[in-house]
Amino acid sequence: MGLKPTHSSAPSTLIAGNSRPGRDKLVCNFKNTPNPHPNSNTLSALILTHNVCMSIANPYDSFLAGQDPLPILAATPAKLASLAEAIGSGLITVSPVPGKWSPRDILCHLADCEIAFSFRLRQTLAEDAHIIQPFDQDHWARPYSALGATEALATFIALRTWNLRLFQASLPASAAKPVSHPERGSMTFLTIVETMAGHDLNHLAQLERLAVSRSA
Repeated sequence: MGLKPTHSSAPSTLIAGNSRPGRDKLVCNFKNTPNPHPNSNTLSALILTHNVCMSIANPYDSFLAGQDPLPILAATPAKLASLAEAIGSGLITVSPVPGKWSPRDILCHLADCEIAFSFRLRQTLAEDAHIIQPFDQDHWARPYSALGATEALATFIALRTWNLRLFQASLPASAAKPVSHPERGSMTFLTIVETMAGHDLNHLAQLERLAVSRSA
């Protein structure tokens, strides 16, 4: 298993972040978030000519819809902090329905996924023909009830900031570096970056729906 997209209309074989929509009052300052664009024109051209079958290699392609992933990745930390604050500490640990992830659980999942993505990105750069190791997100989620939303968000922000620095140093030169996934086949360093952005958009949409429903 790996990261799979989560939305209500998705078939069960394409459910990521655990089909569970995704608690604490969180305020963060993102003035020092790095500019993610090492060479916007070159990278945009690479994205346009990217010849990987994204519907297979990136299960979040429908969320990304051809957008440049780097601005999305840079904007996510501030958006998550704003949504967590809107949901509020009283509801951040409350699941929308039994068996679904709470907002806190989604933040924990995002922090865990950033750990996984961080390793995948660096191993792709460090090795020739790296093979990605999938993980079971439901097994990783078992401790979430004992973890805090504030810590999860802080962990995500720190890791994302470090990954944005990596993108500055590695793109566009390493965009086409090959890597493979046991379930999704051949892909590139850029595919991982695009998957991260689509994964962000998927869970941001979940949290936005929860913020709206809980303010009604």
